Amino acid sequence: MAARPALTITRRGLLAAAAVGVVGCSSRNPAPASNTFRYGNDHADQFGRLRTPGGNARGLVVLVHGGFWSSSYGADLMEPLADDLHEHGYATWNIEYRRLGDGGGWPATFTDVAAAFDLVERLPDKVNGLRPGLPRHALGHSAGGQLVAWAASRTAATPGGPPRFLPERAFSLAGVLDLRTAARRGIGGAAVPQLLGGLPDEVPERYREADPLVLHPRKPVTVVVAADDQVVPASQAAAYLTRHRGPQVERIEVPGDHFALIDPTSNAWKTLRASIDRASPKLAGLGTD
Repeated sequence: MAARPALTITRRGLLAAAAVGVVGCSSRNPAPASNTFRYGNDHADQFGRLRTPGGNARGLVVLVHGGFWSSSYGADLMEPLADDLHEHGYATWNIEYRRLGDGGGWPATFTDVAAAFDLVERLPDKVNGLRPGLPRHALGHSAGGQLVAWAASRTAATPGGPPRFLPERAFSLAGVLDLRTAARRGIGGAAVPQLLGGLPDEVPERYREADPLVLHPRKPVTVVVAADDQVVPASQAAAYLTRHRGPQVERIEVPGDHFALIDPTSNAWKTLRASIDRASPKLAGLGTD
């Protein structure tokens, strides 16, 4: 079992989950249509929640929760962000995946995320409001930030095989983006070695297929750093930005701690939503202001 994250994560995680149903919908938009779709047949955690606004969506955002890949944390952590994004005209695909302690690890966690992302191509066939040409992005927090950066770098050689869907932009919020260093320094306790089944010198091929630092991003990645983050050090983002320096990768620093990034009332989140808006230009008569 991976070492559990600090109790502060549990407390804030519970607060975030409790916020579901508290964050109201804008009067400009009706209650979102919500559907649960499965992307696998073998495990209860192979599903995603698709929520669409009451009309054509401005864009689709794939949400990937964190929690150091542990089964102690789930997709409910991202529901407050799904509420806020809906209020501003976005559809959301909030995915669950197998995690440490409940069938996850190598390669299950990665093949699940790959399958959940690839299902995006079929979602317009399942619901209305997902128009052709819709901007489609991915946003993940902490461990989820690692997974969305990985998803933007998938190739035929990574778990899940050739990707059918790559996000137009991946937003990695406090992502664990240098897995080898995280494993050696114990970021998240033993979470990274548990995820990949060993330390970098024990299973080097797995780190080559999973580590965003090693994989070249095939789509633009926005790396988001919280100024007062005490959970994932800023050196993780710095290493990724140094390795992948260029127009494909940008850095945004926002105020607050690790959890301000998934608090829809925070200034950090408002800055991030503005960045999503810039990546999703509004078409006449669609979305919200």
